[in-house]
Order: sequence, then C-alpha cells, then structure tokens
Amino acid sequence: MTDPEAERGDSKMEWKDGKVRCQWANPKNEIYIQYHDEEWGVPVYDDHKLFEMLILESFQAGLSWECVLNKRENFRKAFDGFDLEKVCRYDEERMEELRRNPDIIRNRRKIQAAVANARIFREIQREFQSFSDYLWHWTDGEVVYEVGQASSELSDRISADLKKRGMKFVGTTIIYAYLQAVGVIYSHEKECYLFHLKKGNA
Repeated sequence: MTDPEAERGDSKMEWKDGKVRCQWANPKNEIYIQYHDEEWGVPVYDDHKLFEMLILESFQAGLSWECVLNKRENFRKAFDGFDLEKVCRYDEERMEELRRNPDIIRNRRKIQAAVANARIFREIQREFQSFSDYLWHWTDGEVVYEVGQASSELSDRISADLKKRGMKFVGTTIIYAYLQAVGVIYSHEKECYLFHLKKGNA
C-alpha cells in the first residue's frame, strides 16, 4: 500500500526500536506500526477477515489508509463485528444509523456500497465455496512479489470482475491496496526489515 500522505525518505524516519520499515508507515502511530509489522502482507485465507478488509479498503477511497485504520475498532463495533449475514440484512434505517455515527466515516454512498458489496461477497462465496477461493484463484494460490506500484494487470482484472458483479468502490487502486493488505501481493520495500524475496529467487 502506498500512502501519498506519508513522509518520503527513510533517512527522515526515526524508529524507536531501530528497525527500518516501509516509507508509508508512520513511526509516531503505534496502531500503524503494529499493522505494518503484524498484518500487512501476511496471506489471509479467512473469509471473515477478507470481508472486513474489503469493506475497510472501500472506505479508504479518497482518504488515507491511516485514517481508516485509526477508526477500525469503531467500524467493527458499528458493523456488528463485520458479521457478513448481519451486514447483508441492513436496511435503510440501519444504514441511516451508520451515517449518523460520528465514530466512523459517515459517507452515505460508501455505507450503501458496503451493504451491497456484502451481499455480492456472499454470492461469490456461494459460487466459489469461499471468497478466499475466489480471490486466490486469480494467482493460482501464489503470492505476487512486487514493490512500488499502485495498480497492476492483476488488480485491473479483479476490479473489473467485481464491478461486473455489481460492487462499488472497488477500483483498481483500491483493489491493489486490498491485495497488498491481505498478502496476495507482497510489497514490503527492500529497506524494510520485513522484506524478503520469493523463495528460490534470492
């Protein structure tokens, strides 16, 4: 994930533990550091986690990921722990409650898209047995290793397919960030202490 608002130039970064991290990570935000160290780029196969991240990434559109991440616990509470079946049942009244919630991003279109996307997510589960199977089939289960991109042919294809199915706020840049977040694409920078190449290519 490339955050255009992040400070560029790791020479300016000062990490308390001495570990060098990707340039987009904010050394002053413990939540962000923990996310970078423990979650970002780790392959995810659990549909619940994949659903949560897809919804959160869709709220990132036009904003920074750090903004969304800082509100993640609020989103979890507001969206019933990202329980897919519950979100699929949200009606107009429930969506209006969300729009009035000051603890999340109160964008009407994004909230409506989250509910519609949840229903399409469930349809994909039924078609492919799991959303994980759907997502990973695009790379035949393999992790893609690349750094410094904001989109790719892979994110183009997945974005186009999700849009065809009716999902909103799933443009190629959002999907690329999503693929990085859930480990389909591994993008830790060369200077980062978590950087590694695909086995056999080192």
